[in-house]
Amino acid sequence: MHSPAFLAARPREAPERISEGAAGPRVIDVGDGRLVVLHVPPGWTPERPAPLAVMLHGAGGKAGHGLALLDPFAAQQGVMVLAPSSRGPTWDVLLEDWGADVAAIDAVLDWVFARYRIDAARLAIGGFSDGASYALSLALANGGLFPRAIALSPGFIAGAPTRGQAEVFMSHGTDDRVLPIEPCSRRIAKALRQGGHSVDYVEFDGGHVVPPQIARDAVAWLLR
Repeated sequence: MHSPAFLAARPREAPERISEGAAGPRVIDVGDGRLVVLHVPPGWTPERPAPLAVMLHGAGGKAGHGLALLDPFAAQQGVMVLAPSSRGPTWDVLLEDWGADVAAIDAVLDWVFARYRIDAARLAIGGFSDGASYALSLALANGGLFPRAIALSPGFIAGAPTRGQAEVFMSHGTDDRVLPIEPCSRRIAKALRQGGHSVDYVEFDGGHVVPPQIARDAVAWLLR
């Protein structure tokens, strides 16, 4: 029996409906009314599998905030970015339990996988703040789907059975007053390493933000 955080969507070697759309942002309708944006990088071609980062916004955010987290470095390096939006003010398990947001992310991933060739070895889920906490939680629960996770100033990891190992890029500001670094990323990084996960952890001088250099480093890490 699968956990409530399980995502069934998987990349396809031969997508059924190869997209021929131009580079740039594309709004996706998965049928529940919420905004999802896919940014296709310049130079994308349907013949070559593309790296994909699923980026989740923080509390009170929207799809555009997730899209901007790795901007402009993802586009410059040929990384496709998928940015869903939460149904509530933040992601479901941070409010109550796994539910509608898991289903929506699964549906939009299936939509993308049916139309684009994705590099399964460079498929990451990430986010900022609450989005980082949710992304880490989903990555650990879906090791068969996401080999990598990008956690930018996370607060915690929500409970769900862990499936496989993950490589994690994590960053946090030493002067973060929203999610203080000591009980958040320092504790999380230690626990992940103890659990056998590979963690690239970066601290920077600053608060609850994503500095451009951190975004650049995250993209470089995804592509290495």
